[in-house]
Amino acid sequence: MAQGRWKSRVMAGAMLCATPFFMGAIGQQTSVDQRILIAHNQERAALGLQPLDWNPALAESAQRWADYLASTGRFEHAPENRRNPEGENLWAGTKGYFGPEAMVGAWIREKKFFRPGVFPDNSTTGRVEDVGHYTQLVWANTRQVGCAEATGTREDVLVCRYTEAGNWRGERPF
Repeated sequence: MAQGRWKSRVMAGAMLCATPFFMGAIGQQTSVDQRILIAHNQERAALGLQPLDWNPALAESAQRWADYLASTGRFEHAPENRRNPEGENLWAGTKGYFGPEAMVGAWIREKKFFRPGVFPDNSTTGRVEDVGHYTQLVWANTRQVGCAEATGTREDVLVCRYTEAGNWRGERPF
């Protein structure tokens, strides 16, 4: 009987130790960039989609725009580069209050309004604004992401850039 309890404790301890691995290895040593990437890729994996790779050039571009938004207090998408389009998701919230998983999680929560089909007719509400961040995050042809945070007077801002851009009219997200 004692051996059975010992095995149960060993198994419980092993499961507890393995939990960070199965949860995406998020811990104190995990960088913000890695945490953002993990949050994206966990949702993509749940749909059977290829994981995104981190792109430092996209992150650098996102940093410039995040800094601009934070310093001006504005909240708008960057002007589009028609020769080399990138997807872009924006988030803003109370300064110092939200972690990267919550920021990306706000976009993922849009899936409650998502319906399969051809973009932009993917929203159960009829408003593409209610699913556009989510569809970009899970767009099947998107392969890379780079994100950056900045802090303004009252808000933190997160900008994520994606390539290949998603949300193409007449195409299916996945």
